[in-house]
Amino acid sequence: MKRCLSLLLLFFLLTGCTSAPETSSEGPDEPAVPAGPSISTTEPSTSPEEVPDPRRETIDRLLSSMTLEEKVGQIFFARCPQEDGAALASQYHLGGYILFGRDFKDKTAEQVKEDIASYQSAVEIPMLIGVDEEGGTVVRVSSNPKLRPQRFQSPQALYEQGGIEAILADTQEKDELLRSLGINVNFAPVADLSTNPNDFIYDRTLGQGVEETGDYIAQVVEQMSVDTMGSVLKHFPGYGDNVDTHTGIALDQRPLELFWEQDLLPFQAGIQASSNHGMTAVLVSHNIMAALDPDLPASLSPAVHQLLRQGLGFEGVALTDDLAMDAIDQYAADGSAAVLALLAGNDMLVTTDFQEQIPQILQALEDDVIPQELLDRAVERVLGWKYDLGLL
Repeated sequence: MKRCLSLLLLFFLLTGCTSAPETSSEGPDEPAVPAGPSISTTEPSTSPEEVPDPRRETIDRLLSSMTLEEKVGQIFFARCPQEDGAALASQYHLGGYILFGRDFKDKTAEQVKEDIASYQSAVEIPMLIGVDEEGGTVVRVSSNPKLRPQRFQSPQALYEQGGIEAILADTQEKDELLRSLGINVNFAPVADLSTNPNDFIYDRTLGQGVEETGDYIAQVVEQMSVDTMGSVLKHFPGYGDNVDTHTGIALDQRPLELFWEQDLLPFQAGIQASSNHGMTAVLVSHNIMAALDPDLPASLSPAVHQLLRQGLGFEGVALTDDLAMDAIDQYAADGSAAVLALLAGNDMLVTTDFQEQIPQILQALEDDVIPQELLDRAVERVLGWKYDLGLL
């Protein structure tokens, strides 16, 4: 554990975990131009007045007033507990709750609204309320006939019936339903590329090639932004034909070139589509991407997060897949998953075990294992996401 944390901290200090390297203003082949003689001028100063940036001002104001415990709470996108949800959200200053089928089972729309309203009223900073409502095999809300008569269909089925227009109409209807309940983030669309029906992830994808999938992701992200619904591109850097990481580790040994030719392109399309909106996050999977880091799952790998930040230019919130999945156990059996995930470059941690992991993050900050600057940068991104979704 100590050796792993030390290596991750050294990696962070060396790279600075910046979202993009600085570039020189000179071209690569241009020699430096020598300075000419100094010439005195009498032109008046033309410094323009700074244009107010409400987003930046809101983030700075909140960040400067937050305690360390409040900051740490904001980076947790916790699985909603079955009991005392409002009290725990308040106690731990949680950044968000992700709801599952059990949270909607047999409930009316009014009951769901009341539950979510109780969480929001318990916290000072509004929460992200998320759900997996992909359509098809993964539906949490529409699995309850009291909330919708039929389950939302899969992207594949919709595409076969009416192309991208059918998907966009379905996306708009889905967003309207979720927003009406108080949900502001849908953990969708699935940006994984798969054309093989035997792949574990196939049924949750569009089931088409690179170009069609990239166009689908871009248009869905744009529609969700218009609807003021947070989107989550998943499962970065691409699931491929790997096994289910809910039950074990998936080792992806494909070369990096193949990722750039295939898997990364739908994510890139979604990131570019979201650049003017800021409502999109990226979920990092537990697959091992051997081409970049053969030793750690992507969710715990600084190298994979560098690919996301520097390679794809993503500046929004990066979040883990569920840290309670079996794939993580062998890499963080001592309970260090949250610490490793934050050091790797994630801004939010999706987890069931927040009551154990929040104290671990606080201790790592006290021990200087996690730099304060790293936490602040993550919280800034979380607050920025909330601002863009109209929560702040």
